[in-house]
Amino acid sequence: MTDTRQLNSAPGMPLTKTAADQVRDLFTKQSRRQRWLDVEAALAKAEARLGIVPEDAARTIVQCARLELLDEPELDAQERVTGHVMVPLIRELSRVTGPEAGGWVHWGATTQNIQQTGDTVGIIKALDVVQAQTVRVIRTLADLARTHADTLMAGRTHWQQAVPITFGYKAACWLDPMLRHLTRLDELRPRLGVSMTGGAAGTFATFGELGPKVQELVAQELGLVPMPVPGRGIVDHFAEFVSVLALMAATSSQIAGEVSRLMAIEFGELSEEIPPGDIGSSTMPQKRNPKLSGGVVTSAAIVQAAAPMALEAMIQSHEVDGARSALMDHAVMTAAVHGTETVSLLGELLEGLHVFPEKMKDNLALTHGLISAEAMMMSLAGFVGRQAAHDIVHHAATEAVTTGTDFLEVLRKDTRITAVLSEDELGQLLDPARHAGLSAQVAHETAARAERLLVGR
Repeated sequence: MTDTRQLNSAPGMPLTKTAADQVRDLFTKQSRRQRWLDVEAALAKAEARLGIVPEDAARTIVQCARLELLDEPELDAQERVTGHVMVPLIRELSRVTGPEAGGWVHWGATTQNIQQTGDTVGIIKALDVVQAQTVRVIRTLADLARTHADTLMAGRTHWQQAVPITFGYKAACWLDPMLRHLTRLDELRPRLGVSMTGGAAGTFATFGELGPKVQELVAQELGLVPMPVPGRGIVDHFAEFVSVLALMAATSSQIAGEVSRLMAIEFGELSEEIPPGDIGSSTMPQKRNPKLSGGVVTSAAIVQAAAPMALEAMIQSHEVDGARSALMDHAVMTAAVHGTETVSLLGELLEGLHVFPEKMKDNLALTHGLISAEAMMMSLAGFVGRQAAHDIVHHAATEAVTTGTDFLEVLRKDTRITAVLSEDELGQLLDPARHAGLSAQVAHETAARAERLLVGR
């Protein structure tokens, strides 16, 4: 599944990478290795500043910590022999730095210090992409809420028509959780972007009193913050990242699923953008399938499935558990790539969404006035009491449905109703536009709230 591809501005230029592709690139072997080298360089610089490592050695390590200077085929071969991702990298970096500086490579660190900190730099970059796509979705939903604040449609509960709403209100219902998701991402960032340089068990045993300062300087160099307790089994912040993406995926799937349902011929109220030449089915030429919606649902399910893995990976044994660490790596990468894809596809879906107000109006009339039964009941309740009014209107609604009679005609025959409500009042009460409540107000208020949240973004 791929998400939207945006054309470069110049005609004939190739397609740019998708947002999901950008995040996927962050987790390639080459990208991860270079970030690990960046951490090794940051570690050497920090240690040199504190007099732990000779400045000349640190300078050489920094200059040589570039993947293109290393023998990657040899790295691959040694990984297969050692069964270890970091030892071959340390050996190769030590080789290219030379015998004097090479002895100071990886001083006082353990594999997870380098690997987790480097991966965290990549995860924060992925977070940036996810946030940008979330902002895109929010802007589009806010515009839909405002534009269609007064566009009447049938509200549905339990798959049945319930009461009138507006499409702007529905868009506001989609928008509201997205605003919280963006806030969650904002709040998550400082907890997620931490550098861990505590050594073998996180106790700063090698560095002693200088340990916290080493970790602080490494974090500053990498744009992170130091981990308060650099315990190697502390991974709840990664599980939180995956869980927030899973929440976003669930909301995205809900929106996409509803678009695909309302796109069905039986509803016809919404439609995805259908590109020219698009083929819906190899067998049924008339088909206009909800492909983007389907893509959102598929990607979202993959993200949601990563959440239990991340929670399982939190349950570490003693000071660290390699199997659980590998499981967390997989959960984070899966959620980051497919979470980005999910939100990006949703953005494309919403930006190209077609809304059909006339079809919404037609569907409001399908029940011949029954969708306004609540309004009728509550008006009658002022005269005969709420429960008695419910029984009267329920009886009338049942007769209208079972006999195929217009609801208004049934109401006119009931003297308990006509004794207190005039013909004009009955007509007004059955007007869907008079029973949409504060749909428009909620739509406008939610759009305004979105605009306030996006200030400066």
